[in-house]
Amino acid sequence: MIEQILPDLYRMEIPLPKNPLKSLNSYLIKGDGRFLIIDTGMNREECLNPMMSYLNELGVDLDKTDFYITHLHADHLGLTATLARESSKVYFNWAEAAFLTYEKQVAHIQEVSKFYIQHGFPTEELDRAWRSHPGYKYSPRQEIKFTPVKEGDAINIGDYSFQCIHTPGHTPGHMCLYEAKKKVFVSGDHILFDITPNITVWLQMDDSLRHYLASLEKVSSLDVSLVLPGHRSLWHEHKQRIAELQEHHRSRLDEALIALKDGEKNAWQIAPHITWDIDCKSWEEFPTQQKWFAIGETVAHLRYLETSGRVQHRTQDNGILYGLV
Repeated sequence: MIEQILPDLYRMEIPLPKNPLKSLNSYLIKGDGRFLIIDTGMNREECLNPMMSYLNELGVDLDKTDFYITHLHADHLGLTATLARESSKVYFNWAEAAFLTYEKQVAHIQEVSKFYIQHGFPTEELDRAWRSHPGYKYSPRQEIKFTPVKEGDAINIGDYSFQCIHTPGHTPGHMCLYEAKKKVFVSGDHILFDITPNITVWLQMDDSLRHYLASLEKVSSLDVSLVLPGHRSLWHEHKQRIAELQEHHRSRLDEALIALKDGEKNAWQIAPHITWDIDCKSWEEFPTQQKWFAIGETVAHLRYLETSGRVQHRTQDNGILYGLV
């Protein structure tokens, strides 16, 4: 589906088959003889084919196209290497551009695997989790030459002048765009409206949830009349949604504290006490991939509670247990 949102600005809905996210909102902006695509979809034929059809319908010349990628997740970055040409600039946050080398990704998988096992993730499920992980399956297979951007940098295309806004939390370097004249905010996965962004633990961040909540506060004062999110519905009232997201995480923090009232637990034991928006009757029925995301988010909330002085952790038999202070 193609939808014209504003003059020279289009939303292209890229399907994400068998994925709870359902689709990605990729945005195209037409300039004077140049095009800009914001986020691309996963590196798979089911994303590439509709993308190419949309670009053909809109008269896009990829030799005259630049890209802006909000963050490193495969549903946003995956197709970039396939679509970008020698003449393309691929704007990407500096923090994650430095991280996305093959050697660092291999080391990252090994570190994260060890980390999840320490937090109770069963070793026998770990291989299944990686094999089904979209980041592992559908990321670019070729190296991308990035044009790194940082807070305050400008991206100009046609009648649009966007400012880069660093919003860490969902990922370490997540970067939104803000067009002040038109009051348009490209939120990536920082603010979503029909679903809540996954705030997981990152080895590169000391407290991802605290960073995320601070990033919500950071953008709450912007004068916004239209929000262009990475998934699902477009929206107009970002301040109300920010308040809802803040309350969502307060509730999760409370659930984690309640789970610890009867004694120490690891993240695997705490996660079933958290309310997840998944159509399963019990934790045991969760797909392995959803357990992976849930454990990451549980640890993120436990770290926030620990840095707040409300819980503490200790190591026992190479595993990590959390308890109330």
